[in-house]
Amino acid sequence: MVHTQLTTYTCTHHDTSYERQRHRPSSPDIPSPRHAQQQQVTPSPSPFSFSFRTHTSTISATTSSRRAMATAAAAKRLEGKTVVITGASSGIGRSTAFEFARTAPRHGLRLILTARRVDALKQIAADIAKETDGGVAVLPVRLDVSSPEEVRGFVGGLPEEWRDIHVLVNNAGLVKGVAKAPEIAEDDMNVMFATNVTGLINMTQVVLPIFLARPDGGAGDVINVGSIAGREPYPGGGIYCATKAAVRSFTETLRKELIATRVRVIEVDPGQVETEFSLVRFSGDKAKADKVYEGCDPLTPEDIAEVVVFAATRRENVVVADTLVFPNHQASALIMHRKTS
Repeated sequence: MVHTQLTTYTCTHHDTSYERQRHRPSSPDIPSPRHAQQQQVTPSPSPFSFSFRTHTSTISATTSSRRAMATAAAAKRLEGKTVVITGASSGIGRSTAFEFARTAPRHGLRLILTARRVDALKQIAADIAKETDGGVAVLPVRLDVSSPEEVRGFVGGLPEEWRDIHVLVNNAGLVKGVAKAPEIAEDDMNVMFATNVTGLINMTQVVLPIFLARPDGGAGDVINVGSIAGREPYPGGGIYCATKAAVRSFTETLRKELIATRVRVIEVDPGQVETEFSLVRFSGDKAKADKVYEGCDPLTPEDIAEVVVFAATRRENVVVADTLVFPNHQASALIMHRKTS
């Protein structure tokens, strides 16, 4: 009969230890289990006693290498492209301009920044030129998207070398007041629809022919910045929520209409973001605007800009069609956790 001996090895991986047991046939040179109780047996060094430092370093180096490759790929996909950003003088639009520039600072990228405050656009252009050492060309253009006449003349008013647009970021938008029906001011209704809805649609219509003129069914990106308000209406936001719901419907319809092309239609819907949004809503009343973010840690414009640029720099066959972005304390338009002092 062949006896079996149980040998225990202790293996230590830095702070982690475990015991490994195995059976092996006994031999005349190895004490039987009965004898093992009477004498100490010193096991041979475990084959599992080794350090993971070298392996960990290799993983770290590989991760860093892959990250660098991903960054290089994103920059490459923006090479020679022209990007239009509406509402670029502040908030998400401003941050999106910087994020594009930082992603591809040496790849012949062109940024057309539009807004009503052209002085702010010129400052952004100067800052980007300084940061990228002139590697990104920036064209500030005064444009009020709520004016159909200005939008219609937008492309024709660009220098010839700037008209080959590849990415349109429809970011311009605003909210006015918190009035409920029937006290909603007609002027507030008109400016919200003219900016958030018809302005976005008109911008898309003047740029889309450029996309569709490209070979193989056309190519380009339409990126619409929506809102959680377009998914979940709330009291006091009836008109604003309606405008963002319209943006959502238009975006989904456009994606279906362009399915036979290579034009990507993308929507990014932020939750609570701290920008001038609330300041405009409350007509410049900073105390009321600050109250909106009290006890919260809202998203920053940079958070949304990263998502926009990520979507624009995926492989052409990848469409990040629909993204909803919340800060950690938010679960819906109305459900938020606020810290109390």
